[in-house]
Amino acid sequence: MSPDPNAMKDPSYRQVCSGSTGHVEVLDIELNDPVEKNFEELIKFFFLFHDPTTKNRQGNDVGTQYASVIFVHDQKQREIAQRVKNDLQHFMDAGKVKGYSGKTVETDIVSANEFYPAHEEHQQYLEKNPLGYCNHFYRFKQWPEN
Repeated sequence: MSPDPNAMKDPSYRQVCSGSTGHVEVLDIELNDPVEKNFEELIKFFFLFHDPTTKNRQGNDVGTQYASVIFVHDQKQREIAQRVKNDLQHFMDAGKVKGYSGKTVETDIVSANEFYPAHEEHQQYLEKNPLGYCNHFYRFKQWPEN
């Protein structure tokens, strides 16, 4: 997906890796039951499992294709994502959440657009490469209470 709706159509993996297409490597999740609570829990998991404090970077991977982005399909999802993002920033400022590289949540929240699946080698990457490089892991164990 791309934060830029005018980005290149259906780029190859190598083109996306170049950082010149305007696309971001993402996980596409289809909710069978799009209940607000389920979406909120999904957004919290997103923040638990990756570092949202690095602009255009995840671990050693650097470039716009590694941006922290939440793509939303409607205004309600946008509101939920923004609220959870704001809560996370509050928890970080209060010292309730540690484990990130930076001090500010850099995640963008943008409207979803066309999704292009990764090439086959990167589908289910961690299942195929259980010891492979990955910068996604639990940064903290439980979402703090307000």
